[in-house]
Amino acid sequence: MAKLDLRKELKAFYSPSAKKVEVVDVPRFQFAMIDGQIEPGKMPGTSPGFAEAMQALYGVSYTLKFMVKQRKNDPVDYPVMALEGLWWVEGKDFVFGQYDCWAYSVMILQPELVSAEMFAEALNQLRKKKGDQPGFARLRLEAFHEGPSVQIMHIGPYSAEQATIEKMDAFARENGYQLHGKHHEIYLGNPLRAQPEKLKTILRHPVKK
Repeated sequence: MAKLDLRKELKAFYSPSAKKVEVVDVPRFQFAMIDGQIEPGKMPGTSPGFAEAMQALYGVSYTLKFMVKQRKNDPVDYPVMALEGLWWVEGKDFVFGQYDCWAYSVMILQPELVSAEMFAEALNQLRKKKGDQPGFARLRLEAFHEGPSVQIMHIGPYSAEQATIEKMDAFARENGYQLHGKHHEIYLGNPLRAQPEKLKTILRHPVKK
């Protein structure tokens, strides 16, 4: 059985330095994606809609993994990649900490061998196994090209990200860039298992000259 080590192949984008901000040109990748908005008075960790989105996203990603691994012709084993989140506020500046106005796209990178037909079949299998949950209708397979971006590994609790974001902003301005687009987080740690001070989160933001 062939093995596809996406984490190793994409190390430049999924294992950045925690000591310095760097500029990367993120190529086109395809993702399983789902959109939503944090409800008033809620945070990502307490939002029912966000929990529903996560269940649907992980469900389709693991279903696809096992479909590819168990197929008769050309089976491939690959890891399910880390959860990622794009965050923004409609019509306003993104302010870290004001969670109940945040809109989001949460997503998991899928290998290029996953086709639209395979994605549709994975959704069919999920519905047969779990029932027709509302989150399944919101899922999509979509290409996303982020392009030039600044990124750094943030180590510590999510609540302490503001200082790292300010560091990214300062680096961008000092090097002739301007932040634009959506704030991007890639979650390498499990907040339910890891101690907050040891959580690893890649922070990324698109830039333009």
